[in-house]
Amino acid sequence: MLHVRRMAHHSKDPHTLCTLLLALWFTRAGTVLAQTDTNIAAQLQALQQQNEMLQKQLRNQQDVIDSLQHDVANIRQSNVQRDTSTSAEQADALENATAASGSGVLNYGKVHISGEGGAGLFETGSEGFAPNAEFRLDEARLFFDAQAWNNIYAYFELNLQTHEEANVFLGEAYVDAEDVSQLWGRPGQLNVRIGRMYIPFGEEYLYRHSIDNPLISHSLSDLWGYDEGVEVYGAAGKFGYVAAVQNGGEQPARDFTADKSLAGRLSYDPNQHLHFSLSGMRTGDLTAGGDRMSAIWFGSSFFFPLGSATDFHANLAEADIVWHLSRGYVRAFGGYVRYNDNLDNSRNIYYYTVEAVHDVTKKFYAAARFSQIIAPDGYTILGNSNPAEYWPGPLTDRIWRLSLGVGYRWNHNFILKGEYSLERGKEVDGEDRNHEDLVATEAVFAF
Repeated sequence: MLHVRRMAHHSKDPHTLCTLLLALWFTRAGTVLAQTDTNIAAQLQALQQQNEMLQKQLRNQQDVIDSLQHDVANIRQSNVQRDTSTSAEQADALENATAASGSGVLNYGKVHISGEGGAGLFETGSEGFAPNAEFRLDEARLFFDAQAWNNIYAYFELNLQTHEEANVFLGEAYVDAEDVSQLWGRPGQLNVRIGRMYIPFGEEYLYRHSIDNPLISHSLSDLWGYDEGVEVYGAAGKFGYVAAVQNGGEQPARDFTADKSLAGRLSYDPNQHLHFSLSGMRTGDLTAGGDRMSAIWFGSSFFFPLGSATDFHANLAEADIVWHLSRGYVRAFGGYVRYNDNLDNSRNIYYYTVEAVHDVTKKFYAAARFSQIIAPDGYTILGNSNPAEYWPGPLTDRIWRLSLGVGYRWNHNFILKGEYSLERGKEVDGEDRNHEDLVATEAVFAF
């Protein structure tokens, strides 16, 4: 009883009650804090996992962005010369009007402005065009594209400077009536251009601008040119075509004979990897006193009369093939030229080119090109020579060029390139051409 009463007595002591209450509170608070710590730790772990997942997603998104930039560069390189997916000459328009790949194009109302250029350091051998290691603005172009009405578009190309010409001159300038065949329910089969266009022979002209060319130099044949006339183009299934009737002479806005130039190309894409095309052309009859030279460029020059001939012409044929690989492509083409004039200075000229590009990484690539021209009876072929020496100087019997280069695509609008070209030839009199090798570096851009 005494013990019980003592306990009862102590339980009524206020200090004892406070002590007991504090002990119970700290015990409960400890339990709550322990549970809170566990919850915080779980939340921190969940946040850490979410952060890792977000970082992984960002890395994946960056990989996708890099891959898309790489793919855009490859698509531009392949689509510029694969002209049957929509129409044969839309690839040409891509090469000219959308060199900036969309987002870089400046829009001023209905007018879209884009441009491209290249500058670098060039050095050739003692008989080449740049024997003194000169800095060159190699290319500067502006493109203007505007919708005139519905499917009617106007397009202008202004060349501020090119590799061949230091003066400002007009490039392409035409009105384009797209999808004319839609009027009878056949979209894409017929489109019409009128004005000044590229001569639609071969395919190198579609990718010879600096931003599209994997190397700095071109092939030895390098067939391209502007001319005034009318052009039709289109596609049906795996086939595409382009054909043009043009003046034929080098003089702009004038034609000194009624005989017109005819040029065309038929292409076929059996699948996404292979592309074939056949091209044909006749310059039409040209005069030495009026037309002076052909509108189409060949061997870093034009077709022009030999000796004292007053009338001349050239007929051409070419076959192209492209094999698209997962990390590059292989391209080859070969052709034949038959030159003749009123003095019967007939010539058979043969040419071919093989080119390969391999993407070492997503941004870094290597390229190689071998080209040759064979003219058994001789013809003026400039190559990398000094034009003052070879135009219209000694006739060349045969000449070849091996070009090796590398490039780094910072993005699809800015590329750094380097190249070494070995060039060897022989004139009809047996004289060697051994001092025209080229070493060059160049930065090219588009906007």
